[in-house]
Amino acid sequence: MMGAANKGTHMTPQGATMPARIGRFASRIRSWSARRWAGALGASTFLTSTVLANAQGTSPSSQGAGPDILGIPVATFQIVQLVVVSGALIAAFVSAFWLIKERGRTAAQNEALRSKLSAETARSNQLATLSAVEGQRAIIWPAGGEKPFVLGRLDARAGAPDTEAEFLAFGRWLAPTSAAAVERAVRALRSGAKPFVIGVETKSGTHIEAAGRTSAGSAIVRFSNLSAEREQFAQLAAEHRRVVDTLTNMQALLDRVDLPFWLRDKEGDLAWANAAYVASVDCTKLDDVVTGKTELFGVQARKTVRDTVAADGHFAGQLSTVVNGDRVIYAVTEENGPSGTAGLAVDKSEVEAVRTELSSTIRSHEETLNELTTAVAMFDATGSLLFHNNAFQELWGLDGHFLASKPTMGMFLDLMREEGRLPEMPEWRRWKNEVLDAFKAIDPQTHMWHLPDRRTLRVFANPHPRGGMTWIFENLTERINLESRYKTMERVQGETLDHLAEGVAVFASDGYLKLANPAFGKFWSVSDLMGEDNVHISSIVTRREVKGDGTSELWDEFAGTVTNFGEDRINGAGRIVFGETTLSWMCVPLPNGQTMLTFVDMTAADQIERALRERNDALEQTAEVRNRIITHVSHELRAPLTTIKGFTDMLLMGTVGALTDAQSEYVAHIASASGTLAKITDDIVDLATIDAGVMELDMRATPVAEIMEAAAAEVAERFEQHRITLTLVTDDAPETVTADPARLQRVFANVLNNAADFAPDGTSVAFSAEHDRSDGVLFRVLDQGPGISAEAAAHVFEPFHTDQTGRQRGAGLGLALVKSLVALHGGD
Repeated sequence: MMGAANKGTHMTPQGATMPARIGRFASRIRSWSARRWAGALGASTFLTSTVLANAQGTSPSSQGAGPDILGIPVATFQIVQLVVVSGALIAAFVSAFWLIKERGRTAAQNEALRSKLSAETARSNQLATLSAVEGQRAIIWPAGGEKPFVLGRLDARAGAPDTEAEFLAFGRWLAPTSAAAVERAVRALRSGAKPFVIGVETKSGTHIEAAGRTSAGSAIVRFSNLSAEREQFAQLAAEHRRVVDTLTNMQALLDRVDLPFWLRDKEGDLAWANAAYVASVDCTKLDDVVTGKTELFGVQARKTVRDTVAADGHFAGQLSTVVNGDRVIYAVTEENGPSGTAGLAVDKSEVEAVRTELSSTIRSHEETLNELTTAVAMFDATGSLLFHNNAFQELWGLDGHFLASKPTMGMFLDLMREEGRLPEMPEWRRWKNEVLDAFKAIDPQTHMWHLPDRRTLRVFANPHPRGGMTWIFENLTERINLESRYKTMERVQGETLDHLAEGVAVFASDGYLKLANPAFGKFWSVSDLMGEDNVHISSIVTRREVKGDGTSELWDEFAGTVTNFGEDRINGAGRIVFGETTLSWMCVPLPNGQTMLTFVDMTAADQIERALRERNDALEQTAEVRNRIITHVSHELRAPLTTIKGFTDMLLMGTVGALTDAQSEYVAHIASASGTLAKITDDIVDLATIDAGVMELDMRATPVAEIMEAAAAEVAERFEQHRITLTLVTDDAPETVTADPARLQRVFANVLNNAADFAPDGTSVAFSAEHDRSDGVLFRVLDQGPGISAEAAAHVFEPFHTDQTGRQRGAGLGLALVKSLVALHGGD
């Protein structure tokens, strides 16, 4: 055995090591030699003393002088010494003789033991080599409880560790179930000498055989690699055990769940069903269900399932049946397999009822939210838009396609920022992240957004318990404006009443004065009473009686109206004249039984009325003058200009005779000036017509490319004079636009003429059209000129505004007319 041979340890059939036997044998020899030497010494001493005693003729214990030996007298003490020495010499000779004899015998025994040890070593090496070649490894627990040792080696594919300590830890290289089985078998072997032969599986998936037995009190467990056939058989057996165990566990589990489950054979008959299925068909035993072929669903439902499984290999759908007298809806799944089908039914009745109720609740909730004026948007756990009401879409002016794409809150914020509908933040990304952090918060959050269009929103973010967020956008603009106006009104009311020319006084139902302004005190000479508390209307009546100006009767009527407890209180109005003052009064009932009296100085009102009447007359005269100017310019200026242009054209064509070069040049200047004057006249008439609101447009579908080309052809000569390249870009333009073709061409021509005046020589001008976000058309004229200064930008579209930096100085009506015509088309 190779593992033991490497350590120099050999086993005898009795289980003891050879060196230990040799040591015990040498110890017995030494003990026996010592006893022999002591015996020889004692015997020789005794023999010598006996001889001497006999020679003396007395016993060894006699007293007196000793005998003569060889004629020499010897004392007793000397005899004793002689005896001891003689005994020692005799013992030494005997021992030496015996040792020589024993040494020969021991040498012979040692030679025999060496031969036997060599044979055992060779045999051990042969057995170790044989076990290694055959793929075996053994563990031996000696009978004396010594530490176990390992012999042999398994194939590398088994994945067994090489070291003894790791190999003895079965859980490290055996599968958990196999390790537990081996440990149980080893305990039974060592404690009760119970042999075993079991198949085990390593963690690498290799199957080997473990066999245990006892020999001479030692426990031996051998692990052997299996042959290909045996290993395949072991794998199949292990797989079979796993399948059986799994099937047993699955059946036990399926019997526990409250979901009907069934197995069918290839013919479609029931082969097995769980307890829930048995209970659902009102049976108590599985055998009754299988033998009776009791089905959970009706014939038509089973036919549908069978046909679907036959065609697609599986069925998944909802079927209804009656269980315990109640209609139940099941979500049925049946899957086809090699030996039949397996089916599972999940009770969806309660779920369907809850889903129906939830759907109804959600619809009702959505309908309610759509009726709200407060904007509401719900986002799911992934951050996508789940629901929004109509107020949300109207508040932000969102497109339906954008909302249908279920955007995230981040996409919504980016779009609103891009369109300029959110407040511009210095640190946009940080502000956006703070808003989106509401999705991670637990508690609701409230923000105030002040939008660029002066709207104020209170944004309420409420997180959902299972993820998601509801955003509520409450438009506080009107409320804040109302509160502001109310507070302002309260502040202004006092100032207004104090500075009103009208006299105002409010009396309670008990006749006490609640409110009055200085004008009231001035009109009725009661200013001294205004500073007092609890001023009653009777005090004013008394004051007017003292005045004696005939107003006391009117105040008696006021007192009766104020203190009247009747339910039918009516408004009263009238006029009273006292002294040089004429007052128009009005009595107005107020809530809570209060009454307001107002007094107006009609003298000032008459003056205002006359001023308004005079102003109205002036406006009417101005309108009449404007109409005259339009008529005059239209008829009186156009006729002479037409005549001048006609005669000029005749002269240039040579109808009345040939002209000299100078004459032709002069006539050309006349034609150019008359054309400019005609254009200015047309611009003035059009502007006046637009301002008067009498211009009518011939709106129709106008081809965009054609109208742009016509405008470009109209100004082509001016561009050629300065070597300016005009480029038309209509790739992204719509085919038509609803407009007045003549007016639209005039707009384009005026803008292009402006570009021709300011674009440097030899440059280019781009004239393009493209779709606008508001389903309109965006026209652009881009030149390489100096641009418009900030000072001129505010006045460039005003009539008669001119710029001295251009090539030609016009009347300043071109861009003003452009703005008016575009506005008349509903554009900008």
